[in-house]
Amino acid sequence: MGFFIIIRFHVGGNMSSAHVYLRLLPGMTIDTIPPDVLEDCFQLVKANSRDGRKTDRVTIDYTAVSNLRKAKSMDVGQVGFVDDRQVRYGQVPAKINAIINRLNKTRTERSVLEMKAEREHRDEELRDRRKLELQAQARAIEEEKRRRKAEEDLRCYKSVMKPEVMQSNTTQTSSAAEYEEDFM
Repeated sequence: MGFFIIIRFHVGGNMSSAHVYLRLLPGMTIDTIPPDVLEDCFQLVKANSRDGRKTDRVTIDYTAVSNLRKAKSMDVGQVGFVDDRQVRYGQVPAKINAIINRLNKTRTERSVLEMKAEREHRDEELRDRRKLELQAQARAIEEEKRRRKAEEDLRCYKSVMKPEVMQSNTTQTSSAAEYEEDFM
């Protein structure tokens, strides 16, 4: 389980462009993003780039948001990468209007407060799920301890050797023969 990974798409090079953010589903990685989703993101970035929309072939870089680095000395809007090996690149040969039109028809805008509430709700669900997993683990460990103790008690003579049933031969008042007769 893990937290959701957010991928940031941007036109490569020194071109300015809009940022497109993609929240991956649990279990997905940057390398398992479906090609059609990648194409949609690439087209959105290209279409919303001031310089990129005029150019035929554009390189798009994309990486996890956690891989972005911002230093105080950098200009506004400029970021670097923590690890360049985690950056992926894609090519957009030409703008495909059908994709842009389809995406614009399904476009929804949400306020920051709505997105914050959604994030808090998702985080709460993750915490609840994790808490249930930890409780199940604790129950399994407790059950295993009980099972091992029961096995140990069976191998041990504690259940047989109870002081109230035991007799000492020093306090025996009858002869050995009488004692053996009582025993059988």
